[in-house]
Amino acid sequence: MARRVAEDVLIATLSGKLQAREPGRIVVDTGGVGYEVFIPLSTYYRLPPIGAEVFLEVRQVVREDALSLYGFLSAGEKRAFDLLMQVQHVGPKLALAILSTLTPAELVAAIGREDVDRIDAVPGVGPKVAERIVRELRDKAAELKLIAPAPGAATATSAAGGDGAGALDDAVSALVNLGYKPAEAKRAVDSVAADGSAEGVELEAIIRKSLAVLLSER
Repeated sequence: MARRVAEDVLIATLSGKLQAREPGRIVVDTGGVGYEVFIPLSTYYRLPPIGAEVFLEVRQVVREDALSLYGFLSAGEKRAFDLLMQVQHVGPKLALAILSTLTPAELVAAIGREDVDRIDAVPGVGPKVAERIVRELRDKAAELKLIAPAPGAATATSAAGGDGAGALDDAVSALVNLGYKPAEAKRAVDSVAADGSAEGVELEAIIRKSLAVLLSER
């Protein structure tokens, strides 16, 4: 189905009260209107608690049957999303999956090394698309300006802290949103929990450790 990034950019940024948050999706209340925004895990990790104010860089994507918002806490992530969307066969969902697994800096490094396998390890990418990303973005990767989160932005410690079983369930949910099968996501998280490395650890660290387990199996 045809898609395009809205050229008139009706919504470029969004600020308001965080009304709902889950891996891959949030709702921001602005003036009594709740905006659903799809996000990468890198943004989810750094979200403030529900009820707090949040500011997002936003890319609006228009399809024939829908208008969707994709949000980021850094301009670097938004620029990486835009570049990925220029690659044939890379849609918004896959671009978010890539940015949930690789930071913009890691993506640039993989492209620079022509490390197709690193990009192919992201669920849903596949070797042909990974090769396209390396080939088509090789000369554009330098455009990424890796901008740090705004001062005072919440970190995973304050926003997405682990609380035992709840953090493990959230980690499984996040991996499923990335495209892993529920069974393999649970197996990876359980393996992290079994060796004791998840005890008292924040959600971001649990997800990253679980991703390392999954990537090592590929």
